Amino acid sequence: MGARQPVEVFDEWARRGKDVGMETGHAAAVDEMLAVALSEVASLGQEFTAIDAGCGNGWVVRNLRQMPFCTHVCGVDGAATMISKAKEIDPAGDYHHADLMQWSPKERVNLVHSMEVFYYLKDTAALLAKVNDWLVEGGYLVFGVDRYFENPQSHDWDQQVGCFMALHSEEEWTKLVVGAGFSILKRWRAAPRSSEGWSGTLAFLCIKD
Repeated sequence: MGARQPVEVFDEWARRGKDVGMETGHAAAVDEMLAVALSEVASLGQEFTAIDAGCGNGWVVRNLRQMPFCTHVCGVDGAATMISKAKEIDPAGDYHHADLMQWSPKERVNLVHSMEVFYYLKDTAALLAKVNDWLVEGGYLVFGVDRYFENPQSHDWDQQVGCFMALHSEEEWTKLVVGAGFSILKRWRAAPRSSEGWSGTLAFLCIKD
């Protein structure tokens, strides 16, 4: 039997209730990433709109909607069960079940957030270029990945889960981001846990060139 598609994995996880664990497991890194990104957005002194790419059950969408000056935020995810859960939890929210490479917002936004999504696509460069097109000029992208070369704990995740996961080094991620038309404002390890040997989430805050 061949490897599963990532959306199959996430659909299964949603059915098993693992989406809640994803929220609690990633919350510290995401909170840190959003704090960094929103400090940049706030410096503009204006209202902003946002997209959560790979939104799962919508927890980041709900968090962003509570932020001052956020006038609209939507979530998009390729896993139908995740989107169903998001709509069930948050009927008033704006959620889209779609392939990230095929979907585009009706209007460009000021901020795109993504956590633990980008390495599931075989053509990471094309996805980053696609996300760039979702943003207004001078818009921000903040994203994090836990699977990267400098984090040895992540090296066998593709075998454990049974689906494709790209494995890039920090420098390879940097080249991919710059090649997609972004300037990197900050690259860091979010929410490391040294006592557990956890290297932290590789996080990037970028601005559209």
